[in-house]
Amino acid sequence: MERKIRFVQYGCGKMSRFLMRYAIEKGAEILAAFDLNPAVIGKDIAELSGAPCKGITVSDAKDISRTLGELKPDVCIIATRSTVAELKEIFSACAKNGVNAIATCEEALYPWNSSPDLTAELDALAKAGGCTLCGSGYPDLYWGTLITTLAGSAHKITRIKGSSSYNVEDYGIALAQGHGAGLSIAEFKKQIGNYNSLSSSQIKALVEKGEYIPSYMWNQNGWLCSRLGLTVVSQVQKCVPHTCDHDLHSSTLDMTIKAGVAVGMSAIVTTETAEGITLETECIGKVYTPEEFDKNEWTLCGEPDITLVVNRPATVELTCATIVNRLPQLIDAEPGYITTEKMPVNEYRVKPLNCYVTAK
Repeated sequence: MERKIRFVQYGCGKMSRFLMRYAIEKGAEILAAFDLNPAVIGKDIAELSGAPCKGITVSDAKDISRTLGELKPDVCIIATRSTVAELKEIFSACAKNGVNAIATCEEALYPWNSSPDLTAELDALAKAGGCTLCGSGYPDLYWGTLITTLAGSAHKITRIKGSSSYNVEDYGIALAQGHGAGLSIAEFKKQIGNYNSLSSSQIKALVEKGEYIPSYMWNQNGWLCSRLGLTVVSQVQKCVPHTCDHDLHSSTLDMTIKAGVAVGMSAIVTTETAEGITLETECIGKVYTPEEFDKNEWTLCGEPDITLVVNRPATVELTCATIVNRLPQLIDAEPGYITTEKMPVNEYRVKPLNCYVTAK
């Protein structure tokens, strides 16, 4: 592509300041930015991102569909909520206007195993609009490509065990609430842990009705199985609250979480496959104490055993850089809802982003 990639930013919270700056520094041109928060609407994006792009102010998100039709950007970068249902409106607006879209939304990475009907609906809209929809971010690489690449050095794999922790303070209020931070244990069990005793078949029935809320590893296991060519036989999930023995302040929730109240949770997903490989994956999202830090640890059990540990990853920055580096592949991908395990392995972009786009 000879000209710059043109993009709009949807959602101007904590993540967007990196997304906008990274995209601009990689040679993309921002055309507009949108948010629902009155405190952000009207602000110059240079103030929000630190990028040299003065003159563009954040617009009310209610105008997004009309503006997409007028501006015709190549890409919409979405950094808002964590479920595909919550992104249906913006994904649909992008698809109907023929605008490629990529989201930080964790479920969006592989929603086929959690929201199949809605994903199929979005897939049809994107195909009709001649554009591509997908999700990406930290899990795309650190829970995905990194693991499947390591698998290429194994002779035999019987089990894949993964654990990743992150501070919910870094990602905004929607993610913190989704992890149960601030809920009493009774509230947590009722709102989040109410599916813990369900069998794989019972969960599947809820998924087919569109009534199941997955953890991030639920979708990640689907992504990994798809990439590795594994056939899922069963999959279950358990959500377990984490507490602290002393009061802990959350700036994101703007509250002090009392001792014994949930500061977040572990979501543990177990997937059995027809090929005999079991996946046991856990994501731990909570409000950290001062001594805690992010950690990503994976083990491939077999011949030989392979273990990878990443301590203190800059998860926010890695999420945003992964998404920005994916933009050329997003533009080049076939129309539809195309999950990233079907795209080439993500790469570092030395040249401006448009140099990597082959589509006209």
